[in-house]
Amino acid sequence: MVLLVAYAGTAAAVPTFDAVKRGFRASDVAVLDRHGELLQRVRIDPTVRRGQWVALDDVSPALRAAMVLSEDKRFYEHSGVDWRAASSAAWGNLWNTRTRGASTITMQLAGLLDDDLRRAGGGRSFSQKVGQTVAATQLERGWRKDQVLEAYLNTVPFRGEIVGIDALSRTLFGKAPHGLDAREASVAAALVRAPNAKPAVVAQRACEVLRVMEPERGKADCEAMDMFASAALQQRAFDSNEGIAPHLARRVLRARVEASAAAVSPAPSQGDREEDRINTTLRAPLQRFALQTLQRHLRELHGRHVEDGALVVLDNTSGDVLAWVGSSGVLSQAAEVDGVTAQRQPGSTLKPLLYAEALAERRLTAASLLDDSSAQIATAGGLYIPQNYDRQFKGPVSVRTALAASLNVPAVRTLVMVSPEAFARQLRVAGVPLKQSGDYYGYSLALGSAEVSLLSLTNGYRTLANGGRFGETRFIAGLPPSQTSPGGGRSNSEAAQALRAIDAGAAFIVGDILSDANARARTFGLDSILSTRFWTAVKTGTSKDMRDNWAVGWSQRYTVGVWVGNASGAPMWDVSGTSGAAPVWAEVMRFLHATEPSRAPTPPAGLVRAHVTFGSGNDGGLLEAARDEWFMQGTEQPDFALDATPGKPQRDGASARITSPSNGTIVALDPDIPPNRQRVRLESGASDGPGLRWQIDGKAFARGASAQWLPWPGRHAIQLVDAAGTLQDEIKLEVRGAGVLSPAPKR
Repeated sequence: MVLLVAYAGTAAAVPTFDAVKRGFRASDVAVLDRHGELLQRVRIDPTVRRGQWVALDDVSPALRAAMVLSEDKRFYEHSGVDWRAASSAAWGNLWNTRTRGASTITMQLAGLLDDDLRRAGGGRSFSQKVGQTVAATQLERGWRKDQVLEAYLNTVPFRGEIVGIDALSRTLFGKAPHGLDAREASVAAALVRAPNAKPAVVAQRACEVLRVMEPERGKADCEAMDMFASAALQQRAFDSNEGIAPHLARRVLRARVEASAAAVSPAPSQGDREEDRINTTLRAPLQRFALQTLQRHLRELHGRHVEDGALVVLDNTSGDVLAWVGSSGVLSQAAEVDGVTAQRQPGSTLKPLLYAEALAERRLTAASLLDDSSAQIATAGGLYIPQNYDRQFKGPVSVRTALAASLNVPAVRTLVMVSPEAFARQLRVAGVPLKQSGDYYGYSLALGSAEVSLLSLTNGYRTLANGGRFGETRFIAGLPPSQTSPGGGRSNSEAAQALRAIDAGAAFIVGDILSDANARARTFGLDSILSTRFWTAVKTGTSKDMRDNWAVGWSQRYTVGVWVGNASGAPMWDVSGTSGAAPVWAEVMRFLHATEPSRAPTPPAGLVRAHVTFGSGNDGGLLEAARDEWFMQGTEQPDFALDATPGKPQRDGASARITSPSNGTIVALDPDIPPNRQRVRLESGASDGPGLRWQIDGKAFARGASAQWLPWPGRHAIQLVDAAGTLQDEIKLEVRGAGVLSPAPKR
């Protein structure tokens, strides 16, 4: 009696049911989509396997019955202590440590909730049993029976590290607790009595429980139960990290830790425990489709030495991440690498942002002519000679054709106008930061020599989709984008100061070009995988040596980015823009717009649509067909034709012109090569080579359509004249470095 009175005060402080439920911590975090559907489970506590808290209504009737029959037959009759069972046990062993049969479910729960009452290796002491009895009585006074049973099922240890019915059901049986049948429930009940017993002992106990549960079936098949229990106890189906969004889940957990450090708490997850469940912005059906599509397409490319890929889908308006596929999963040898945030060379996918800057600076219009011919551009490291993907040149082309057909040389010429540093600043403002300055990459930046992430590049295209307005991305529901953006964007202060990243008119024109199937026909053909039945704007890209392949584009509501390659950086074999990432991009876009329309954007104020015509080329045909074109107000003009080089005469009808080198070229002589072995090749686009003559600084030099010139330092004028001595074309260039020394003059 003295002990009962002594423990009464302590037991009176038993926790409430709500407090126990709130204090429950799962060993895994469930990462959910925006509608509460499970995306990924992630293990965060390596010491124990504890699942989610399961409501009693979500536990199968068979399991509830098995537990009561096995552990506490008079559970619904007593008030915490089964005095009949206790008296029977007292006659047997007089309250020694082997009184398991007298311990009720409520008493066991009291021992689980209070560390002082927890069973030790040698059993509970007499004082612990007294305290357990008092605590059980107090629990029954404050709790309902269903609450006692629910808490017990969620906190009772079963086997090894497994605690609670959710972890047990998913680990041993690979299903949720509501789906357990009588046989599975009897094994679960047997494990409570003998958690770490051998399978044969567990099976024998389970067979007894099943016989009591289903007396109408007669004798239970204990041999079959032995086989079933042995197989179940070997299962480990509840993996430490399972689901369809492993890379996003890791990012979410990291963001949650950072948000907690910043005293920012995630929003409650629709009534779920926010510590164990995190709602993201993703859509589970879209995530599942995107992963399956990427894996299926990579299997088709298996023979081309490509095994990795990544995909991200953004909502244009909100910046919400709707799908995040970090790798090809089982197909990859580096499945842990997150291709959404990994830094890779973007190839030609930077060109739309480059042309947007040139349009905004009014250096070009969509109809301006650019020369797609051999170019030698001077850099600090020597001459930079860009090539097109097909190693061919198209001659003079409009900006619309150059961008849509992804021609490299015109893009480099455009970057010469804009400057690499100005372009790098534009990329940063649009949400595509670079590790180095623009001057570090030089003119190769136009062709994607820098490294960017798929997420930042896709968000840069989202900037174009939103009329040039930049916005951060977000993947945790309830948190502001600034708290969840995984880098690759601008700081909050920068975003606040410069929300307008790209001129609205320039962004619209670039989108109009990238949606123009006719403009891209010179490279991709009219029947291209990039063409959709609804309005989209898209650009592909391939990095050097086919190491990375990209397809990024947007519709009225979504922006989708896809990368295909190898996480190791190994080159692919014969994988182009239309065979690598583009098919995946097209399938995902079709899935998004299966029931949703996508219409072309409305042109912003300040744009003018005018009819333009193009002059003839060297072959006498029109450079491009006449069309209606969009212009920034004040830049429109009706006719575009080849003009003479500024400051030099050219006669009407001239058919010969200098195609290489280009006007303004700077030639750097290599000090490690003997000067008399360095040559500059002079080329013309004329077919009547024998009638042409080359002049250097007004002096005759060579005859024919081409010539090899030994350069010497200084500035030079190179002229091309016909047989009659009429000037056909002229360029000026500069040679730098040490040339061939002339003999010293005699004194």
